[in-house]
Amino acid sequence: MTATAQAAAPTAPSGRGGISQSITDSLVMAKRNLIRMVRIPEVVIFGLIQPIMFVVLFSYVFGGSIKVPGAGTDAGSYREFLMAGIFAQTVTFATAGASAGIAEDMHKGLVDRFRSLPMTRGAVLTGRTIADLVQTALTLVVLAIVAALVGWAPHDGLGDALAGFGLLLLLGYAFTWIGALIGLSVRTPEAATSGGLIWLFPLTFISVAFVPSQNMPAFLQHVAEWNPFSATVVACRELFGNLPPTYPVPDAWPMQHPVWASLIWSIAIVAVFRTLAVRKYRSATA
Repeated sequence: MTATAQAAAPTAPSGRGGISQSITDSLVMAKRNLIRMVRIPEVVIFGLIQPIMFVVLFSYVFGGSIKVPGAGTDAGSYREFLMAGIFAQTVTFATAGASAGIAEDMHKGLVDRFRSLPMTRGAVLTGRTIADLVQTALTLVVLAIVAALVGWAPHDGLGDALAGFGLLLLLGYAFTWIGALIGLSVRTPEAATSGGLIWLFPLTFISVAFVPSQNMPAFLQHVAEWNPFSATVVACRELFGNLPPTYPVPDAWPMQHPVWASLIWSIAIVAVFRTLAVRKYRSATA
């Protein structure tokens, strides 16, 4: 009788396992998050307003006041110098959206429902980060159009420009994994939003995004020049052709080899924080 009852007991659903299922599950979760974004368009719209405001304010309020080495105080030169920083800031601020979205799923109990399905554990987080990457790409397209309207343009060809945007998307994807870890580590979506933003302001402003590092105190110069955010900004300026010909490049290795530094930083952030986030997800839902 016992053996019969055990044989009739339902078993937990199981999937195919391996890389194939992980990819499939992640794409399904990405589709779910993209559909949710489409149904709540104000999230995307409000996400576009802030970077557009930064472009306009920095271009027209500070454009004639900040001196770019090798270019003087020409406002057009500062706009070109500025745009890589605005692009990079925009993709990193997607961290807050990832934090809040994952925290909301945890808060509402959706994660418990996902656990009852035959999906790989990392698919929920990977799907979320892929959806955020798509939204970030859309934001960059709109922002590039606005930047062109205020006088920005890449000068080194389409291939280099696309490579620059690729580095930006890789940086944004890396930072969404930081956001995922934050979202799993707090109790409410409100705390996740604050936690996803508060550390980004010193990271982005103590960098070469808005002013050259030569204008900073000596101890902040080293911080700015080894900042992973700065590496991507300088790499994009080089690929976009937005640096003045006589711009003095700092001696720090990331500033001398910004493309490689950007790739190394972004890949390292993905490797570390994806591992930590998936581990936290497993322990938080065990």
